[in-house]
Amino acid sequence: MIERILPPEVASAEAFDDREAVALFPEEEAVVARAVDKRRREFATARGCARRALAVLGLPPVPIVPGERGAPAWPAGVVGSMTHCDGYRASAVAREERVRTVGLDAEPNEPLPDGVLEAIATPPERAWLQRRDGDREGVCWDRLLFSAKESIYKAWFPLTRRWLNFEEAVVTPDPEAGTFSSRLLVPGPVVDGRALTGFTGRWLVSRGLVATAITVPSRPGPPR
Repeated sequence: MIERILPPEVASAEAFDDREAVALFPEEEAVVARAVDKRRREFATARGCARRALAVLGLPPVPIVPGERGAPAWPAGVVGSMTHCDGYRASAVAREERVRTVGLDAEPNEPLPDGVLEAIATPPERAWLQRRDGDREGVCWDRLLFSAKESIYKAWFPLTRRWLNFEEAVVTPDPEAGTFSSRLLVPGPVVDGRALTGFTGRWLVSRGLVATAITVPSRPGPPR
């Protein structure tokens, strides 16, 4: 499912349950040693997805432990993202020489719980949602907005090592193209000599889930 919204240079793997037995490295085992069974299973399955995605790049399995602010610590020269929600786990990875950052998120395609939209949406986004109400049956636009903001943060953090609040980026989905754009309300990171003022991404709804993905390609250097 997720590969439909990722470019060819990004490798991905996904799972819709935790039936696959995934052996954890000692470093990973230490992270979930005291976790409840549900957390252990989703953690292991997500690592299994990450290792399968790394294998597509020709890379061996390695421990992937949470680093600063919980972001996965990828091997040198690799960028990536992971996501998990009820009934879904996925990972996407790419070589840094081709992609600077990846942001990936999946959510149940259900309305947000009461009070969440007010906490994460800016006034322009709430106005957009009101105009789109009933536009396209089967898409929970508020949940799509939330997922897009999660993907934005996952793409933002490896570039900046800074927190980004929900209200510091304004998201505009394109209902027809299956894409979204975002405008940062704070100074963005400088990537390959260019300052990012926002991110663009893709979204889809399938199998009761809404998924979003962002990739920022590397800009080729000057010819030698």
